[in-house]
Amino acid sequence: MRIIFMGTPEFAVASLDRIVKDGHEVAAVFTQPDRPKGRGYHLTPPPVKVMAQNYGIPVYQPTTLKDEETIQIIKDINPDCIVVVAYGRILPESVLNIPRLGCINVHASLLPKLRGAAPIQWSIINGETETGITTMFMAKGLDTGDMILKAKCDIGPDETFGELHDKLMVMGAETLSKTLTLLEQGKAPREKQDDSLATYAPMIDKNSTLIDWNKSAQEIHNLVRGLNPSPSAYTLFNGLKFKIISSKLHNTESDKTPGSVVSVSEEGFVIACGDGKTLLVKEVQAQGGKKMTAAAYANGHGVNDTTIFGQ
Repeated sequence: MRIIFMGTPEFAVASLDRIVKDGHEVAAVFTQPDRPKGRGYHLTPPPVKVMAQNYGIPVYQPTTLKDEETIQIIKDINPDCIVVVAYGRILPESVLNIPRLGCINVHASLLPKLRGAAPIQWSIINGETETGITTMFMAKGLDTGDMILKAKCDIGPDETFGELHDKLMVMGAETLSKTLTLLEQGKAPREKQDDSLATYAPMIDKNSTLIDWNKSAQEIHNLVRGLNPSPSAYTLFNGLKFKIISSKLHNTESDKTPGSVVSVSEEGFVIACGDGKTLLVKEVQAQGGKKMTAAAYANGHGVNDTTIFGQ
């Protein structure tokens, strides 16, 4: 099939690689513009652009898909199908209607659960034990199109966003490959989504990453692992931002004020939570500092059983 691929981050790279290796003609790749990154703010290309250039595929980086020039470029390429994987832009109806076989999206949740920009993070933050991949025909709404295929996977009790991301990235490529085969054969199923079952996974912002120690140990652990490795959950320590990189549920209870350190050991420090249970903090990063084990931080900065986080 003649395909336009639209995607931007690392999650989309495996899907692009797979459809090229499957023998499809990827006529063009659309991705987000290069962005400044790192301490030097060097202009950095998106991972999908790097992969496309390695394959010699023409790359387009428009700031919008709504202008006539971009729409005409897509029309001139005349794709059978447009594949969209974490592109980061909503496709207008004028683009959705161009390919004869439609626009196919790979979404990292079991739709209609977790529609939106950050389904992997929210599946963990919400304490889900199962998630997966859904491929769908794209429609005007946000992740509302008819579903084609689903693939399920378990979420481990200590699994992090990074780990689940990498697992779903591979699953997404595999599910897309099967979807395109069915599409090409004219056998792709269409299942309408039940909107009454829809939940949402909005973009992660600063408000989403702040730890509320009055919540249960399980809820806080879910937040920490759902934001690991990036952007990380954080609390306040002496009025400064203090990232909690990794944690583990601890099998002890405490009646201390939530956010209080209960004990410190070689494993890290144990903090009291709102439900009377405790959380073992294993890895941290102070504002302006490097990531380190919680035990090393405690030793160097006097964290002890009188310390209170969150203030």
